This record gives sequence, structure tokens and C-alpha cells, in this order.
Amino acid sequence: MNTDFSFIDLFAGIGGLRRAMESVGGRCVFTSEWDRFAQKTYQTNYRDNRPLAGDITTVDAHEIPRHDVLVAGFPCQPFSIAGVSKKNALGRAHGFSDETQGTLFFDVLRILKHHRPAAFLLENVKNLTSHDGGRTFDVIRRKLKNELGYDLHYRVIDAAHYLPQHRERIVIVGFREATAFSFDDLQLPPRGQHRMRDILHPEDGSEHPEGPFTQGSQAQVAQKYVLSDKLWAYLQAYAAKHRAAGNGFGFGLVGPGDIARTLSARYYKDGSEILVSRAAGENPRRLTPRECARLMGYPDSFRIEVSDTQAYRQFGNSVAVPVFADVAKLMHPHFMPAVAALVVES
Repeated sequence: MNTDFSFIDLFAGIGGLRRAMESVGGRCVFTSEWDRFAQKTYQTNYRDNRPLAGDITTVDAHEIPRHDVLVAGFPCQPFSIAGVSKKNALGRAHGFSDETQGTLFFDVLRILKHHRPAAFLLENVKNLTSHDGGRTFDVIRRKLKNELGYDLHYRVIDAAHYLPQHRERIVIVGFREATAFSFDDLQLPPRGQHRMRDILHPEDGSEHPEGPFTQGSQAQVAQKYVLSDKLWAYLQAYAAKHRAAGNGFGFGLVGPGDIARTLSARYYKDGSEILVSRAAGENPRRLTPRECARLMGYPDSFRIEVSDTQAYRQFGNSVAVPVFADVAKLMHPHFMPAVAALVVES
């Protein structure tokens, strides 16, 4: 594919936003990701012949190559509902008071301020808009729009329009020049047209076995993904306890015709938010990492060469790729005039 603009990939994870930008002709010129296991998956799937930067807080803005677009899925734990609840329970700060994660947004700002790219694409959890009574998001909007002067747009989008998973995330885009961009022009596919059957292993021999996820002539899911009697009994008792208390906590059981809950980075612990039902009398199972990849919109050619624990964390932290590919497609014609003008000037 011919490339017509450059971009940088910050807090890159396993490259979901990169895939989105490459789908509309972008060329990645810089990547930052601090987790060594995510780095391994990223480098396995994207052959750049250049090292990945680690901790972005240690990278001077002038060391980052010139680029047309900045993309970043800056850490969401300080703003997520689960993250805030956990930090409150532990008496720890959250949001911008979380010095280890919340302030990483300001590294995005300093890079935008130094390079002034034609556009940016940011992603975070839906709760970012309501965190701290809306004050956190007010700071973000003020910094991007008033202080840096970007034409700012944002929208919460549910991945269920594209994948069999409820996953609401806020998408924030900005343009250095005023544009006619509008999220109202994003033609979302009908919600719910995709079901779990689209991503589950069929286990009927119609796909090739892929160890260690599936095995045998029928490519059946490996037994290690089936819940033990002890774990299944615990999850059922836990759910019953919370139902009795009037809470909504419990496991999420899905079949081929269902839509799953949000896949989280904690999925490796017990898989409780998305358990696949099996034949009557049999314990349910976790998704395999390959099914998690499909649930996030990654193709089967995406290589998974880390442990199941790390793979679950990585896909649970990823963006839903088709959502952002469509956003990138919508953005592209609005920032390209600024890119073209910059090329002429140089």
C-alpha cells in the first residue's frame, strides 16, 4: 500500500491504533510502549527494523520524528469505573492525581505542542467523560482546544456495531486546521449484527488446529480452557451471593447467538466476564487467546507468541480495531490538505 502520511503510535499496546491508521495509508515512524510483553507482540507483528521507545516520559519531544498524525490510547485505569473503584478501596489517587498513569496525558500534550501534527486520534474509557464530576474531561478539552488550538471532536462508540462485544470507548480526534469533520458522518453498522459464532472456534474441522489453542482433526478447543469444578463452583456461589444482595456482579455466560460483555485486562484471572457455554452438564470455558484476538478485530494472521496470561492482558487492553479503522477513514480527507500544504512548504 502506498503511504501518504506519517504517524506516531504512543502507548501502543499491541498496535490496534496502528492497524487503523495503516488501513488508510499511514506510515508509522515512531512507537512507544513500556510493557515488555506487549513490545514482543508488537515487534512480532510489525517489522519496522527500529527499536521501540519504552517509557514515553523519558523521551524528549525533539527526539521523536516529525509526523502528520499522533495516535495514543493513553492509560485508562485512572479513569475507568473498575480502576477508580479499586483505587478508592485502596485509598489511592485516581485521575490526574494518579502520578504514575493519569499524568501520562500531559506527555501527549507536550508532544502535540512541540510537533503540531495535522491531526490526532486518542482513545480512552467511556468513564473519562464523567470522572470527577466531569472536571477531568474539562481539563482535557481545555488543553487540547483552548491552549493548543485544535479543532476538537469526540464521541462514545460501542464496538457492538462492529464486533460481538459491548465495549464503549470515547474517541477523541483533533485537527490543527478548522475542518468540516463530524462524527455524525460516521455510518455505524447496525448494532448486534455480529454474534459470538463469528469469533468462536467451530470445533467441527472447518478450521485448521492452532496449538496450543485448538487441537485434533476437529480443531477442538484445548481442555485447559475449560473451567475446573472448583472454579466453576466458586463463580456460581459468588454470583448467587451478589444476586441475593441485589448486586449485578457475576459471571457472563455466552453462546453462539450472544453478544459478550467487555473483554477486560483481568480476563486472565478467571475469565468470568465471558464464559462460553458447553453441552449440558459440562463446565463452561474461557475464550482462547485467538478468540480474544477475533473479538477485538484482529485477523487470524496476527501472531500470538506470548503466554495466555499476557495475551489476555494485551487483548483486554487493546482497542477494537474496526471501530478505529472507520474513524481513521472518516478523519483522512480532513487532515490531508494540511499534510499536503506542509509537503509543499518543505
